[in-house]
Amino acid sequence: MVKAKSKGKRSASGIVDYAPRGAQSHMQKAPRGVIAATVQGRQTMEDFITSFVGLDVHKDSIAMAVAEAGRDEPRFLGTVSPLGTALHKALAKLGKPATLMIVYEAGPSGYGLWRDLQARGYRSEVIAPSKIARPPGDRVKTDRRDALMLARLARSGALVSVTVPDERDEALRDLSRARSDAVRARLKARQQLKALLLRHGHRYSGKSSWTLAHERYLAEVKFLHPAQHIAFTEYRSAVRDAHERVERFSDALRAQLETWRMRPVVEALMSLRGIDVVAAITLVAELGDIRRFTHPRELMSFLGLVPSEHSSGNSRRLGAITKCGNAHARRVLVEAAWNYRFPARISRSLQARQEQQPKPVRDIAWRAQLRLSKRYHRLLARQLPKNKVCVAIARELTGFVWDIARQVEPIA
Repeated sequence: MVKAKSKGKRSASGIVDYAPRGAQSHMQKAPRGVIAATVQGRQTMEDFITSFVGLDVHKDSIAMAVAEAGRDEPRFLGTVSPLGTALHKALAKLGKPATLMIVYEAGPSGYGLWRDLQARGYRSEVIAPSKIARPPGDRVKTDRRDALMLARLARSGALVSVTVPDERDEALRDLSRARSDAVRARLKARQQLKALLLRHGHRYSGKSSWTLAHERYLAEVKFLHPAQHIAFTEYRSAVRDAHERVERFSDALRAQLETWRMRPVVEALMSLRGIDVVAAITLVAELGDIRRFTHPRELMSFLGLVPSEHSSGNSRRLGAITKCGNAHARRVLVEAAWNYRFPARISRSLQARQEQQPKPVRDIAWRAQLRLSKRYHRLLARQLPKNKVCVAIARELTGFVWDIARQVEPIA
């Protein structure tokens, strides 16, 4: 069999369509969304994608539909179990792995199915549910309809896929999110303890809570009834356990960083004011390889830090930020942005984090301080709410994060 070289054009969904040399005499125009790339741009006629399979994945079932290349309506194939080999047997009846394009929506099932399909030679993509266009008049939603819709949109190239993280990167992300859950649990335990104290008139007059001075104050609190003292002691124990759990997660993150391939990127981001080791790990674990964003505006949009817009005709209306992206990374950036309300300076801890970094990284971090500190006070002078000012600073801080991430290379 003779192999033919081919040149391709990338569609909006990331699928690369090909038309092999010598095929013009057999067809005037390739069907829309047909034919995908194989290894290093060289492929045979048998490797063309001829079927687009949509999977509506749930915990106990997977609904399957297929759209053949061309203009025919998609066909619903049925429902199979996600366990065992039922799915692979159903896919084998549709053709060879190289001729199928399989898509399913990102969800709580994770990326295990995607990795299994890739290992078996199938081309598959995990689709962003928020980017799927749905008719406003469509009020019927079933597994059958969802599978048919995915197959149809995959054939037309109207789907947007998400970036599947490396297994090691996903492991660090799971550990980072577990720490975030532990921080929320600690906050809840502290609120419950303070609520009990407030109900009985115990008010702490110190400057800040949960310090050594605050712990000494709690040790001297007395209640009239023994039952109340038992409740108080249990609340204190819950707060202590929650705090120790957070510290264990923090120590584990620092330990895992030593062998993580993204360690150079994490250490470079720590050169920015307000981003310590935990915040930097969270950013990199959530965003992955930031170099895949060709412009900082793409990263800002991915994080949901850009304003929403409703414009029509001559009117243009901007609203609150979209919040449609990664909430974990957005929270870290907003928290870091509060540090730029102070004048630009290099503190002792920040200097220690920057000592091993190259000069371009240090220069970017210093420019970020100069610009964002000035920007914060300029926006505040316009009498804007502090929260809105902080979000604006977080959006600009995203651009500096993008610039620094491009200066270092992950470990191969």
